[in-house]
Amino acid sequence: MTRQRYYLIDALRGFALLNMLAFHFLYDVYVIYGLDFRWPGYPGIVAWERFICVSFIVLSGISLHFSRHAYRRGLIINACGLLITLVTWIFVPEQMIVFGVLNCIGCAMLLTQLMRRLLDKINPFAGLAAGLLLFGFFYGLPNGFVGFFGVPLAQVPDFFYTFPPLAVVGLPSPGFFSTDYFPLLPWLFLYIAGFFLWRVILSLRWERFFTLRVPVLEVIGRYTLWIYMIHQPVLMGIAYLFFGMR
Repeated sequence: MTRQRYYLIDALRGFALLNMLAFHFLYDVYVIYGLDFRWPGYPGIVAWERFICVSFIVLSGISLHFSRHAYRRGLIINACGLLITLVTWIFVPEQMIVFGVLNCIGCAMLLTQLMRRLLDKINPFAGLAAGLLLFGFFYGLPNGFVGFFGVPLAQVPDFFYTFPPLAVVGLPSPGFFSTDYFPLLPWLFLYIAGFFLWRVILSLRWERFFTLRVPVLEVIGRYTLWIYMIHQPVLMGIAYLFFGMR
C-alpha cells in the first residue's frame, strides 16, 4: 500500500529554506563584509530570522509523523550539527556555532520519539496549547528569566548558569558563545507543538490541503539537510566574488 505524501509540507520546508539562504547571504554581506553591523538587530530582520527558525522547527515536529527511522535520522542530524561546530571552530572561530538549529532539531527528534507513546495519549488540541505555552514560558531562559515570550515573570538564579554543559538545556554560562544557538529550552516545546499541530490538522480533516503541489519548492524541501550543509561555503564564495577578501 502506497503511503499518502503530503507535498505541501515539502514545499513549505523549501520556502523556509529559501528564506534562510537569503537571510544568511545578507548576513554575510552586511555583517561579515561590514556593510552594516547593525543589520541583524533591526526589528524587521529580527522578525524575519525568528519566522525562519520557527518555520523549520515546527515543520520538523510535523515531519516526525512521517519518519520511518526517527532515531537514526535524529542521530544523523546531530552529527551534521557537530560537524558544523567543528568546521566553524577550526576555520571561522569568530562565527563559531555551538548547539545550533541542527543539534536542536536532532535532539528534539530523539527526545520526542522517546516520549512518543506518552504524547500519543494526549489530546492534540491540549498538546498544541501546552507546547506553545511552555515555549513562551521558557523563551527567556537563555537570558536569565522565565515569563511569557520575553516578558520576565521571574529571574532564574545565577547559580544555574555556572555549569557550561547546561548550555544545551538553555542555561549558558557567562563565557558561552555561539552565533547560532537553539537550546532545548524553549525550542523543544515548539518542536512538540509542531508534532501536535499535525494531529490537530488530522482531527480537523485539513490534511487534504497538504496534497497541493508546488513542484520547485517540493524538490528543494526534500533536500533541506544537504542544502543546509553546503549553503554557507557557497554563499561565502558568491559574496567573495562581489566583495573580495576581507
